[in-house]
Amino acid sequence: MFTIGNLTATRIEESYEPNFDAARFFPDWRPEVVHEHRDWMVSDHYDPATGMLKLSVHSWLLKIGAKNILIDTCVGNDKPRAHRPMWHLMRTPYLERLAAAGVRPEQIDLVMCTHLHVDHIGWNTRLENGKWVPTFPNAKYVFSREDYEHYLALDRDPRTGPVNGGSFRDSVLPVVEAGLAQMVTGAGALDEYLSYDPAPGHTPGTIAINLAAKGARATFCGDILHHGVQVYHPEWNSFACADAANARISRRRILEQCAGSGALLLPAHFGAPFVCHIDAKGDRFAPRF
Repeated sequence: MFTIGNLTATRIEESYEPNFDAARFFPDWRPEVVHEHRDWMVSDHYDPATGMLKLSVHSWLLKIGAKNILIDTCVGNDKPRAHRPMWHLMRTPYLERLAAAGVRPEQIDLVMCTHLHVDHIGWNTRLENGKWVPTFPNAKYVFSREDYEHYLALDRDPRTGPVNGGSFRDSVLPVVEAGLAQMVTGAGALDEYLSYDPAPGHTPGTIAINLAAKGARATFCGDILHHGVQVYHPEWNSFACADAANARISRRRILEQCAGSGALLLPAHFGAPFVCHIDAKGDRFAPRF
């Protein structure tokens, strides 16, 4: 649990393990970066025995007064994900971990997805009597309209659908059909604490989610940054970044904003301790875990 002003953000883990080959994940990967950053990278962020990045998959649970807000919803249980065998038909105690943080699914008021990739939307729904139904029945789900319309068009095209390993159909459309989706576009505020900004690149409609409370700030960046090494190398895109140029622009903008404002950065996949502040080093940056 992390404190931002008078609010709290609790990490709800789905998985945390070596899961992606570093050289395949980052096309610009150089093995010498491990030696350069060994003091923080091994073993919480990188497994030298396998050459794998150690990436966490987790949600952030915000408590704002009586409201419970969930940011990104991981992969989900029972989801057919043949394109990612490690995520195929998963069974994890995610909901039990949410309960251990003091919240049942029906107590979630708002779900916010930074983007609509498979590992950020999975627990939007769960399998009930053979049907995908919203996991959080009393919540509004905030989706980027740009992402939704982009993937809807691709999913409807028989040449490209189903998209995102089928996750758009089992984890997004049931929410929309249930009338629980709230589409947002551009920059805006949801309440006095929460706002969002467009950060396209990783996907067309990726958003950064900002939290401000009693002078403290935090930014939930989703996959704008996947790994701590990108703080040192904001020019590094992952294999999954759709628009390379805009991904780099959005990543640098987030780092500049966090360095300038002192905002705590809460990514979706960093290894332990899972969050960091950003220090400016001239025109470069460094994480302060």
